[in-house]
Amino acid sequence: MTDPRIWLPHYPEGVPADIDPSQYTSLVALMDDSFKQYADRTAYSFMGKDVSYAETDAQSRAMAAYLQSLGLARGDRVAIMMPNVPQYPATVAGILRAGYVVVNVNPLYTARELEHQLKDSGAKAIVIIENFAATLQKCIASTPVKHVVLASMGDRLGGLKGMIVNFVVRKVKKLVPLFSLPGAVRYNDAIAQGQRSSFAAPPIGPDDVAVLQYTGGTTGVSKGAVLLHRNLIANVLQSEAWNEPVMRQVPDGEQPTSVCALPLYHIFAFTVNMMLSLRNGGKVILIPNPRDLPAVLKELSKHTFHSFPAVNTLFNGLAHHPDFNTVDWSHLKVSVGGGMAVQGAVAKLWLEKTGCPICEGYGLSETSPSATCNPVTAKEFTGTIGLPIPSTYIRILDDDGRPVPLGQAGEIAIKGPQVMAGYWQRPDETAKVMTADGYFKSGDIGIMDERGYTRIVDRKKDMILVSGFNVYPNEVEDVVAAMPGVLEAAAVGVPDEKMGEAVKLVIVKKDAALTEDAVRQYCHDNLTGYKRPRVIEFRDELPKTPVGKVLRRELRDRPPAVKAAGVPVN
Repeated sequence: MTDPRIWLPHYPEGVPADIDPSQYTSLVALMDDSFKQYADRTAYSFMGKDVSYAETDAQSRAMAAYLQSLGLARGDRVAIMMPNVPQYPATVAGILRAGYVVVNVNPLYTARELEHQLKDSGAKAIVIIENFAATLQKCIASTPVKHVVLASMGDRLGGLKGMIVNFVVRKVKKLVPLFSLPGAVRYNDAIAQGQRSSFAAPPIGPDDVAVLQYTGGTTGVSKGAVLLHRNLIANVLQSEAWNEPVMRQVPDGEQPTSVCALPLYHIFAFTVNMMLSLRNGGKVILIPNPRDLPAVLKELSKHTFHSFPAVNTLFNGLAHHPDFNTVDWSHLKVSVGGGMAVQGAVAKLWLEKTGCPICEGYGLSETSPSATCNPVTAKEFTGTIGLPIPSTYIRILDDDGRPVPLGQAGEIAIKGPQVMAGYWQRPDETAKVMTADGYFKSGDIGIMDERGYTRIVDRKKDMILVSGFNVYPNEVEDVVAAMPGVLEAAAVGVPDEKMGEAVKLVIVKKDAALTEDAVRQYCHDNLTGYKRPRVIEFRDELPKTPVGKVLRRELRDRPPAVKAAGVPVN
């Protein structure tokens, strides 16, 4: 039988058609191998402090023993609510080693959002950084959480430095609101207690649940994607295989190093930074606050690094920053763009300034996350999400679930060893997105060409219907983002009495002299009538999730609505 994967001939040399996830029985087996093999290497660099694989191994074992001493049952859920600090990877390893399930929590959640996730997951314990303890205080009584471990920014920085960092965070920057969590145990005390406790390694297999990864909630109620150990192992090996053509160019004796500016609670960084680095003995530069661009660039100026996964907004912000050239970008081998569409203008600027193209990839929490990516050997931006990665199958489906011909738009459906087992305790929601033959329906609309490259035209729900014509916001945004004077742009649909919906465009200026008239003329020159914005609004910034995705809903919800106007639609 002929392999239906039309994209395989277009893989870079050396990238296999398939990977073998069975080489590890669990993520714990993967971590144990790395802890032994790379004990002397630096695993994480944070605020000038290097943390070795051996230290991470010992700390995670102590955390595992501590959690077991609480009497938690195998398979119980333990939440983590922290930014990118060394305690995060050590805690993840501890939870998994003890036979529990990691529940990644966004530290910027409101009490309402946190309560929902803790209740939905049934988390019995939480490891939380003190900066967000006041949020937990507001809702903990309504959740199943019985045990709280309280971390601080300076926990693992040692003596005086740790004390200074904690003092600055608490007293100078006032980033720790007052809170009361009786019975909470400090992180360092939990580790010390764990070191005195016995640890019993439970049997963990590929079909055990490793992570509950909650979807962003921007499309409705947040649901937990059930990611098994084998799902995440598969995605680590898929990502490694995909990056191999350029990562093998890292000189012998130079430790592969990645920048982790994306939050570890997001599945992109969790898998492609933390777990992939563990697999290949790499060093991860932990960036606790990617929005502080001067601090990010100052930290990067101290390192040699090879891999930089990020979102469009971060690439854009860094490339426009006056301190950009204080960093040595010459060792960068792969820049992976994901989480949201990469804009052509941003990709062009990044390539000009670093010499390393942005390889746009695509995936979701439900796919651990990577499903497709552009070849890392590409020298130009394709405007597509690339090819399905090894062991992955993509179909483009119509509304009845049937594959459409190449070149036609339909819903992107994904099959592979990285696809989730389902939504946590939501068989009804799982049934809506899984086909009978194991494909996950993404909710994204795409078009595949004859080589297997797919271009996303947008989310089903984000499509704007103007007098019967489909307008995809990504297209409008990509066009406007290339206009001189525009830093960022986002398009949404707003009600229109005559046309049903009209396009509203929100712009963040790079040049203060940019005018509405100039934008309208540019859109007139570059977009057909019905795609042109009826409303143009300038703002100081776009509302975004902590990962950097634009919150279109917030743009959509803000008045004014468009009044009837006889605007031509061609």
